[in-house]
Amino acid sequence: MANVRVTYDKTVNAAYVYFIDPKVRARSAYVYPCDPVDVDGMINLDFDEQGRLIGIEVLAASSKLPEYLLESAERLDNQGA
Repeated sequence: MANVRVTYDKTVNAAYVYFIDPKVRARSAYVYPCDPVDVDGMINLDFDEQGRLIGIEVLAASSKLPEYLLESAERLDNQGA
């Protein structure tokens, strides 16, 4: 199973799950915002130019993602340093 990179910023309670090789610099060509009412928050799906899913942005991450995932995520805020 491949490792998936996850970053988390507790200050803004946002996480990002990457589905690309960290060495590859893929840019998002299209963002599909999931309906905030349907998912009870905001989740954005990022796609590259070929239409491949490259990552998921999760706002209000502490209520959407498992605690173990956020605890093991790469921290982007000062609390994780």
